[in-house]
Amino acid sequence: MHAHCTANQLTFQALKTRSVVAAFDGGTITSDAGGLLLREIESSRGFIKEFASRFDDFRNQRFVEHSVEELLAQRTFGLCMNYEDLIDHDRLRSDPLLAVLCGKVDPEGRNRRDLQDRGKALAGKSTLNRLETAGGIFEQRPRYKRIVAEMGKLEEYFVDTFLRVTDKKAPRLLILDFDATDDPIHGNQEGRFFHGYYECYCYLPLYVFCGDHLLWAQLRKADIDASEGSLRVLALLVKKIRHKWPLVRILLRGDSGFCREELMSWCEAHGVNYLLGIAKNSRLLTRIRRAMKKSKRDWALTGKAARRFVRFNYRTRKTWSRSRSVVGKAEYLDKGENPRFIVSNLPVDEFEPPYLYEKMYCARGDMENRIKEQQLYLFADRTSSATMRANQLRLWFSSLAYVIMNELRRIGLRGTKLAHATCQTMRLKLLKIGAQVRVSVRRVKVSFASGYPDQELFIQILDNLRREYLLQS
Repeated sequence: MHAHCTANQLTFQALKTRSVVAAFDGGTITSDAGGLLLREIESSRGFIKEFASRFDDFRNQRFVEHSVEELLAQRTFGLCMNYEDLIDHDRLRSDPLLAVLCGKVDPEGRNRRDLQDRGKALAGKSTLNRLETAGGIFEQRPRYKRIVAEMGKLEEYFVDTFLRVTDKKAPRLLILDFDATDDPIHGNQEGRFFHGYYECYCYLPLYVFCGDHLLWAQLRKADIDASEGSLRVLALLVKKIRHKWPLVRILLRGDSGFCREELMSWCEAHGVNYLLGIAKNSRLLTRIRRAMKKSKRDWALTGKAARRFVRFNYRTRKTWSRSRSVVGKAEYLDKGENPRFIVSNLPVDEFEPPYLYEKMYCARGDMENRIKEQQLYLFADRTSSATMRANQLRLWFSSLAYVIMNELRRIGLRGTKLAHATCQTMRLKLLKIGAQVRVSVRRVKVSFASGYPDQELFIQILDNLRREYLLQS
């Protein structure tokens, strides 16, 4: 028997003698009630408010229905809750919970500025699109695109935020992880280039993390070296960090794509340590040949992976200006030899080669997980606009969503079973909660689903946020 559906009612398979019908007529119900946790974070930290201050709004404010801060809040919270496309907001603009998060609902559910748009307190896709695609201050802009992003200030937002929210006590060591990744594109966007290594048309964004804190997110064309522009970024980050903590020790960490003379010589001249991978070559392999033979013998005797480390001084024939300390890993696996090399200016007497490679260098893998979170779960790869400028803004919107979600993990989830959860897990476990929203003159009442299984965890997270922000107030 086929189910019969109309625009007003959906019919499902019967439950014994009972018919099963449904309709989209529940009223002020949301599936994202956990977003109230994000509102607690924004109310205390002001991440979106500070981000919005780096835009210029040339609209006539008498006729402005949605402020820049409200537009950014709608876009950012939407990304946090799995709504990556602008077209999603044509229905989301009626979502009562999202309106509460953006501070835009009145007792009758209407926009507080424009009563003509009843029941739709938020912006639609066209308005949000104008936020992304407006040009610069000195560019020729259409009359309806009067919101301008100050790109220079926005690119420094993330390191400024890191320094603002980090504990006042100076850390002993800060590790700056640099990495480039592919961002595939599928149209004729500005800056498209076919990258031979990734075998696709893509951008090559540059990310910098310090632990799980995002410090830099820059969209770049793919027809460049992976390290291009890194020296400027490193110099800017070091300057800002040392302005707050003059005596902090800074370590640059990256893969072989960042093992470049200009980066290493700059670090040596400015008292910055580095720990970088090196692409293997015949000269390097010769230096660990004896250790590799011993590892192979150990593997043959035990049947398990065997590795040895060798430290030596090395200088390239042309590109390096001086000899540097290199650690070679001579590892033999079931599939054969697996040599690896790193170079560092860390004091030789402080770190043994195994610790330097296994504990310090390999730890950069966690930074790669943070990039995957942003690319896959917060939609930093949705760079489908026609221009590089608009796609850079999209990358920053996703980065802003990451900052908020990471704050939820870092503070709210501390000491819980989800302390190391990914953004996707936090979204499914904590944000996607069904609830009814009732708005009156005196309060907004959110009635969570009674069957929500993690009620105690949710309460603990809210308590963690409240206590942390109370201590800092």
